[in-house]
Amino acid sequence: MLAEIGHFALILALCVALAQAVLPMIGAVRGDGALMAFGRTAGQVQAMLIAIAFVMLMASFAKADFSVALVANNSSLEQPLAYRLAATWGNHEGSMLLWVLILAIFGAGIASFGDNLRPSLQARVLSVQAMIGVFFLAFMLFTSNPFDRLFPAPLEGAELNPLLQDPGLVFHPPLLYLGYVGLSVTFSFAVAALLEGRADAAWARWMRPWVLAAWVPLTLGITLGSFWAYYELGWGGWWFWDPVENASLMPWLLGTALLHSAIVTEKRQALAGWTILLAILAFSLSLIGTFLVRSGILTSVHAFAVDPERGVFILGMIIGSTGAALALFAMRAPMLRSGALFSGVSREAGLTLNNLFLMAITAVVFLGTFYPVIMEAVNADKISVGPPYYNLVFVPLSVPLLLLVTVGPMLAWKRDSLPALAPKLKWLALAMLAIFIALTAWLGVSEVAAAFGFALAFWLIAGGVMVMVKRWRGAAGFNWRLVRTTPPAVLGMALAHAGLGVLIAGISAMSSLSAERTLVMRPGQTVEVGPLEVRFLSLTEGSGPNYQALRAEFESRRSGGKPEALHSERRIYRNSRNQTTEAGIGVSVLGNAYVAIGDSQAGPSGDGLVVRAYWHPLVGWIWFGGLMMALGGAASLADRRYRIGAASRQPQPRTGAVAAPVPAE
Repeated sequence: MLAEIGHFALILALCVALAQAVLPMIGAVRGDGALMAFGRTAGQVQAMLIAIAFVMLMASFAKADFSVALVANNSSLEQPLAYRLAATWGNHEGSMLLWVLILAIFGAGIASFGDNLRPSLQARVLSVQAMIGVFFLAFMLFTSNPFDRLFPAPLEGAELNPLLQDPGLVFHPPLLYLGYVGLSVTFSFAVAALLEGRADAAWARWMRPWVLAAWVPLTLGITLGSFWAYYELGWGGWWFWDPVENASLMPWLLGTALLHSAIVTEKRQALAGWTILLAILAFSLSLIGTFLVRSGILTSVHAFAVDPERGVFILGMIIGSTGAALALFAMRAPMLRSGALFSGVSREAGLTLNNLFLMAITAVVFLGTFYPVIMEAVNADKISVGPPYYNLVFVPLSVPLLLLVTVGPMLAWKRDSLPALAPKLKWLALAMLAIFIALTAWLGVSEVAAAFGFALAFWLIAGGVMVMVKRWRGAAGFNWRLVRTTPPAVLGMALAHAGLGVLIAGISAMSSLSAERTLVMRPGQTVEVGPLEVRFLSLTEGSGPNYQALRAEFESRRSGGKPEALHSERRIYRNSRNQTTEAGIGVSVLGNAYVAIGDSQAGPSGDGLVVRAYWHPLVGWIWFGGLMMALGGAASLADRRYRIGAASRQPQPRTGAVAAPVPAE
């Protein structure tokens, strides 16, 4: 009965979404307040119906109702309840239901908290949002119904992929989907602005909180996914340039560009067209990520590997939505004016250059992700694009972008000059150079890349601090009143930029200073890896709720330090017979000891166990930096100025014309 209730709720949600896609748009064109108000009610009802369907599916997993095919294929009685519940979105059909639920929640948010929006703009945004929902609801109901019944029902299910039976699954996919789907709102704002013929500072301020609402969870999702891959897969790395990893990185890069571009549109009423284009492309890339994991065109631990026919539907959605939006943009682009003028040395110019670098980096990642797919489709050649390509192309483009991160906030709006900028950055640049020279001398010329990375990290962290110092220093020196009245958005910007520096420090250490050893060991043996001494203590067998385990105990010690116990496992799941590796990790601020065990193997002194031991300097800084960036975004989102909107200073433009922005004072 639960499945039937959920299925019926989805059918009703599709009907409501169809009405929401059409009627508010008609109301906006005609100026009919009743039809525009219907969009708000429909958005809330649609979210309620999809929430009912999601709860019904989760309840089916909780009670292990194996008459539901999705439950039978992704859970078992032995599986812990927490992972049975998380299995709700650990598969294609369930994850699509989560996708449309988040889409509907964002739509309900626009309906509930958009009282400060122009009624016509709100109606168009809700209508476009509903159009996206119509496609995905229809896609689910006709090709990927999560409530399909199975008869006869099996007594036991085929458990969830063991790699996904981890706390990371509880948070990682929902956070990523909040980011992916959150970008649908910015897409809807962009299309609505083009349809309405109005893109001004008020529009940019209304849209900016939604950009942040997508960017923050997407940042957290990528950070958590990297951490999950590090501790769960047992390979000792934090990023592999996997195609699905890249699929989450690309919308994040364009979302970051969109966030900065929207600032220029809001503050100076410039770059409105560019901001609209970024909003369209960022959501298109989030759809591409959805396509990659469901198309069957690649093999990845992140992919659902379903039949390609389902991927064709999503590909059609990408082509249709992106093509229509870009065609609309092309028609309106000649009417979009550049807005307020600014000099080549100004904060607007710095943010524009920031956007160009982010676009170039996104293009590099896109090419590296899809080139193997294109080559295989053209001539059946299987090739791979890995770290050497990204090190050669991605890194050189990233360095000037990171330098700009600190320079941009020091520039004045509208017009600045290099002689005026130099005193602001002189001492910071000299300190960065001194750090680079000192680290090169200490680490050696062979580690010059690491030395430069650490110097660049200092540049970013100190730049974040300088933003606050600049804000807090009045004409008479340090001013506590300025500290107390600092807007959360300024604090957020400084925290995010400093967090980026912390992340760069971790990446630099991991890329150049890490050490590893792979060998066959027996209990009692010791191996040195980097500054660590790792001793193999014992090997035992054990069991968990639904697996058998081979458990190895180790002890790691740094010179002069206390020993630290490490526990590593090799698990075999009883139902599926799949194996996973649970690494033993010793965490410290300076770095992690990391030990993973493999298969039994004959060694010089008899049978032993394959052991991979690593020293990972500052690896925790990578995830702490990502967390700082997300917290910075959350602080900006908490700024009341970006939640109350802005009154427009422009009259309603004539139909078909995009209003020219009014230059700021």
